[in-house]
Amino acid sequence: MVRERVSAPTGWEKGSPPPEEVRASVLELLRDGLTREEAVRIALVNSPGLQAEYEALGISQAELVEAGLLRNPTIGAMVRFPNQPAVGLNVEFSLVQELLDLFMLPARKRIARQQFEADVLRTAHEALALVAEVREAYTATQAAEKLLQYQAQITAAAEVSAELAQKQYDAGNIAELDLGIAQSAWQEARLALAREELELVERRERMNRLLGLWGENTEWKVGESLPELPSEEPPLEHLERLAIQRRLDVDAARKEVSLMDQSVSLARSSRFLGTVEVGVSTERDGDGLRVTGPSLVLELPIFDQRQALIGRLEAQRRQAERRLTKLSVDARSEVRLARAQLQTSRRMVEHYVKVLLPLRRRVIEQAQLHYNAMVLSPYQLLEARRDEVQAYREYVETLRDYWNARNALENAVGGRLTDEKGDAR
Repeated sequence: MVRERVSAPTGWEKGSPPPEEVRASVLELLRDGLTREEAVRIALVNSPGLQAEYEALGISQAELVEAGLLRNPTIGAMVRFPNQPAVGLNVEFSLVQELLDLFMLPARKRIARQQFEADVLRTAHEALALVAEVREAYTATQAAEKLLQYQAQITAAAEVSAELAQKQYDAGNIAELDLGIAQSAWQEARLALAREELELVERRERMNRLLGLWGENTEWKVGESLPELPSEEPPLEHLERLAIQRRLDVDAARKEVSLMDQSVSLARSSRFLGTVEVGVSTERDGDGLRVTGPSLVLELPIFDQRQALIGRLEAQRRQAERRLTKLSVDARSEVRLARAQLQTSRRMVEHYVKVLLPLRRRVIEQAQLHYNAMVLSPYQLLEARRDEVQAYREYVETLRDYWNARNALENAVGGRLTDEKGDAR
């Protein structure tokens, strides 16, 4: 289920992979720079939290096996001592098996199988949620690196402006107010640069936690730049229906409702049946006479007719139904919100690319011409350069928001936005 939605293996096709194999795979993926999809592959095989979710399936599978086993028979022995020395011991043995358990076995196995299938769906959903989180974190790291570069350019320009202002002030060409403005802008840019450096550290450490990296493995490098907009978007109609059909958490909630329906039905159909124990017993009295025969023990459901059990199961069924309704409502809302964010972010990125960034480049060209003609001061030229770099910073932030919205939309619909043929469903 994970592979067909994100085209990446979990590494658990044959159970828990050997630690040495995982370490070798992680080192290989980190060797030449880390791409977004390589980060996803590392997370699926090396994330500690996800590994714990995988191991939970082992617990669920053990419960499935246990549900298919009959209860062990019980053996009993009784020895009675006579009050006359001439008489031998009275010895009794019995072997008893719960009979009702034999008839309940198919229903119990069916319920356990559905529970296991629901646990598989929930685990796969957790894996897909981690994939979405890793992709978002990787995009944030890409953007943080680019924003740091742009902020370094702004800081360098502010430093040049402050140094020039100091020289002009020393020569008596500008007032102290102008010098203070230039120096304040430089110091503020230095603080902004420090914040961007810390932001990049935070983004990288978030990636390290998601991927389960430590030690030398945390020195990885981002292997690709933040991608530009795709040429076109897939059709965004009917995505709510697609989410209800494909989301694994919704599917798991459906199975939970079906599971509780069967549990309630089983409890009601057996409410007047108590335990039934059949077996064989043999007894040898003090005179050596041995008697052997069947035994039957019936529980009379007079006081406890499983009222409490049925009531609890019915409440759990209603709870499962409410949970399914909530998940369905939330899924549709997440799709609508992510779709709106995607469309708005795309329009904003296109506006930067087609309108604002070309305008900023033209302003710089004209400012350079005016400066060469001694019509524009160097401060005004530097200010225009800072404005251009700031526009590119805002463009990177908007592009980051676009890819995060696209990632959120894919996660909201339970995988890729298109089917195997490339058509939106």
